[in-house]
Amino acid sequence: MEREVAKIKRIIEELKNEFFERDEVIHGAFYAILSGCHMLLIGPPGTAKSQLIHRLCGKIEGAEYFQWLLTKFTTPEELFGAVSLKGLENDEYRRVINGKLPEAHIAFLDEVFKASSSILNTLLTIMNERVFYNGLEEIKIPLISLFGASNELPSDEDELDALYDRFLIRHVVDYVKEDFRFLKMLQTDEFDGEETSMTLKELILCQAKVKLINIPSHILKLLSRIRNELKKKGVVLSDRRYKQSLMVLKARAFLDGRDTVEEGDLVTLEGVLWRDPGELGEIKSVIYHILYGYRDFLRELLIQAKELESYAKREWGEEEMQINANIEAQTKLKSIISRIDLLIEEFRERGKTIDEIASVKSQVEKIQHETLSRMVSVKQGMA
Repeated sequence: MEREVAKIKRIIEELKNEFFERDEVIHGAFYAILSGCHMLLIGPPGTAKSQLIHRLCGKIEGAEYFQWLLTKFTTPEELFGAVSLKGLENDEYRRVINGKLPEAHIAFLDEVFKASSSILNTLLTIMNERVFYNGLEEIKIPLISLFGASNELPSDEDELDALYDRFLIRHVVDYVKEDFRFLKMLQTDEFDGEETSMTLKELILCQAKVKLINIPSHILKLLSRIRNELKKKGVVLSDRRYKQSLMVLKARAFLDGRDTVEEGDLVTLEGVLWRDPGELGEIKSVIYHILYGYRDFLRELLIQAKELESYAKREWGEEEMQINANIEAQTKLKSIISRIDLLIEEFRERGKTIDEIASVKSQVEKIQHETLSRMVSVKQGMA
C-alpha cells in the first residue's frame, strides 16, 4: 500500500499548492473518502468549496462526480433524474438516473440545507444506507462521499437536524486571511504542473485497508475521557457519531503509513465532535488536555515538591519543630511520588515513553532523600 499512500500524499500536496489556507479541509476530504463518510463545509460564497472537491474528484480516475446548487425550488428530478416516460407506458414509476446523483461516486451539494422535504428523505437514505429506491427497485448506489456546503448552519428543525448529523466531518471555511497567501493566490493561475492521480480501484483498495487499521484499547479509553469531559462542558453528541469517528482515526493512521491508531490521531476529532463552530475552542482544549495535560500536571507536582523542600529547610528555631516540618514534607512528598507512579502506570498501559515522567520523579525523589537525610541529621544531633 506504500505506493497508493504516496500517491494520495502527492495529491494532497498538489491541492495545498492550489488552494491556500485549506490544509485541514483537504486532509478532511481525504479522511472522508477513505472512511466512506460525508463532509460539510460551512462558509461564505467564493471560498472555493465546490472547486476544491471537483479538483479532488478529478484526480480519481473512473470516479463519477455530481454537483448541484439547491434552492427551495429545486425538484427531485434535478438530483435523481426525470420520470421515465417509457416506464409510465408500462405502468411503472421510475426515474432515468443517468448522470444524476444515484450514479455518482463523489457528490457536492451546495446550499444543502435548502433541500425540500421531498428531496430530504431521499438524501437521508442515500447518505446512510447508500440505497436509492427507483420505483419498486432498490438500487445499491456507488456513492463514496457526499460533500455538502452551506453559508449557515441549519435552524433547529428536526428534519434538517437529521441531515446535519449525517455529515460526520465538518469544517468552517473562510476567505484567505494572510496577505502573503492572498497575493500568491492572485498571482497563481490554474494548476499547470504534472498531475498526480489514482484509480477508483486503488481508492477502494485503500478503503479496505483503512478498515483493517487497529485501534488499541487505550485509545478507546482516551476517547471515553474526551466524551466525559465534553459532557461536563455541555457538548453532548450521539453514540453513533462517536462510533463513526473511529473510521476517521483509522483514515488518518493509514495516511501516515501506520497500521495502528496513535494518540496524536485524536486531534482529527476536532472536525468531528462539534455541532456549532462556537464549540470548537472547548473541544480543542479538551483534546489537548487529555493528550498533553500531563505536562502541566507534572509541572505542578514538581513545583509542590520544591515548595515542600523550601518549607523543610526553613530555620524553625527549635529542633522539634524542624523534625515535624521534615516529617510533614516527607509525607506529602510520598503522596506526590505515588501520583507520579499512577501516571507512569497509565503511560505504560498507553504504550507511551515514560522518560519525561521518570525525570520529574527522579527530581522529586532527590528532594525526598535530602529531606529525609536532613531529618535524620537533626535527630542524631538531638541524641
